Amino acid sequence: MKLIVGLGNPGSQFDRTRHNIGFEVIDELAKRYQTSLNQTKFKGLYTVINNLGEKFILLKPLTYMNLSGESIRPIMDYYDISVDDLVVIFDDLDLPVGKIRLRQKGSAGGHNGIKSTIAHLGTQNFNRIRIGIDRPDQGISVPDYVLGKFNKEEWEEMQMMIRKSADACEEWLKKPFLEVMNLYN
Repeated sequence: MKLIVGLGNPGSQFDRTRHNIGFEVIDELAKRYQTSLNQTKFKGLYTVINNLGEKFILLKPLTYMNLSGESIRPIMDYYDISVDDLVVIFDDLDLPVGKIRLRQKGSAGGHNGIKSTIAHLGTQNFNRIRIGIDRPDQGISVPDYVLGKFNKEEWEEMQMMIRKSADACEEWLKKPFLEVMNLYN
């Protein structure tokens, strides 16, 4: 069984904000599989999907970004999911808008949701899809920027990245992550 986690913050006030791009990818995948995240447990909202005899889970942690690992670790333990069968999707200030980057390991790079995930998993070696949101203009704080909404042009580009990230997740359900990295990087 595989686990696809999109990081974000719960609540409608965070919809379509830069920090919630992971949630947007999970919503896109749920739409593709004609389901909804209808189970609440493990400090998250999730669904188990059976696709052609293979099961996978879509998860949105409801812990707020900085505590994401508190949701990810318990669901992995409950379903006996290995770190190799996990992918975490999140926003990245170090990539330009419209760019995604797949990695199998790495540091948190200052991202508090990834810091929490690393702390709870006890490793930096897990699959991730980083979605570029770019850095804020001078004079705008990082917290204000990541909790801000995309402008119209950015949102149009982000919708393409959401679909591309969902495509990468679907490829990963069929192929090793390294192969998917080679296709999408």
